[in-house]
Amino acid sequence: MATFLFNELVFGPIYSRRLGQSLGINLLPTDYKYCNFNCIYCECGWTGGNNKIILPTEQQFSEILEQKLASLKETGKKVDTITFAGNGEPTIHPKFDAIIDKTIDLRNKYFPNSKIAVLSNATMLHKEKVVASLKKTELPILKLDSASNKTAKLLNDPKQNYSVEKVIKNFRKFEGNFVMQTMFLKGVFENQHIDNTTDSEINAWLKIVEKTKPKLVMIYTIARDTPAENLEKISLSKLENIAKQVNNLGIETQVSG
Repeated sequence: MATFLFNELVFGPIYSRRLGQSLGINLLPTDYKYCNFNCIYCECGWTGGNNKIILPTEQQFSEILEQKLASLKETGKKVDTITFAGNGEPTIHPKFDAIIDKTIDLRNKYFPNSKIAVLSNATMLHKEKVVASLKKTELPILKLDSASNKTAKLLNDPKQNYSVEKVIKNFRKFEGNFVMQTMFLKGVFENQHIDNTTDSEINAWLKIVEKTKPKLVMIYTIARDTPAENLEKISLSKLENIAKQVNNLGIETQVSG
C-alpha cells in the first residue's frame, strides 16, 4: 500500500491528532526510512536497506530550525509543539543530545509557550545521554505496542535484541514523567494472526501501565496506509473502552481513533 516520507528536515506546522499544530523535525534521511524498527503499520513504509547514511549536522539543523521559527513568528503562525518524528527513530542521531539543547534554546527564543515532543520507540534508553535529553522535553513519547515479546516483535520487527522487560526497566528511569504510546490493530501478517486488543493482551499491558505510571497514555490505531496489507484499524468504541480501563488506574489517556 502507498506510504510516504518526510522530505524536509523541518516541516509544517501540520495539525496532529495528538499534538495540535505541530512543527515536525526529521533528523533522518529524506529519501528512505532509517530506523531500528520495521513496524508493519509504519506510515513511512519499510525500513531502508544498505543505503549510505547521511544525517544532517548539528549546525545544519540549528540554522534551518531558527530560520523556520523566525519566519513562523513573523507571520503570526501558531506552534503548539515542536515534534521530533520523521522517517524513523530520532534518538539514533549521534548528536541527539546537542540537538535537543539547541531546540530548547530556540523554542525559548521564538515560541516559549510551545512544548517539545519526541516520538521514540524507546530502544535507545540504555544510553544515559538519550535519557537525559528526553527528560528535558515536555513530552517524551515512548512506544510500547504490546506486553508480549512475541506480539511486539511481530508488530515492530526490532533490529536489535529487544525485550519488553528491558523497555519496562528503561521506562522506570523517567519516574512517571513520560508518555506511553500504543498502537492497537489486528490482522494477518506472514500467515500469523495479530491482535493486541484481546483480553489477555490488554490485561498484561495494563499491568505495565500500572507498574510504570506514565503521566499520560496515548492510544491510537491505523489512520493512514500501511506497508503491510491485511491490517485493520480498531473501532473508536473499543479504544475508548481500553482508555476507560487506564483511567481506572488513575492515569490520563488520549484516544485517537
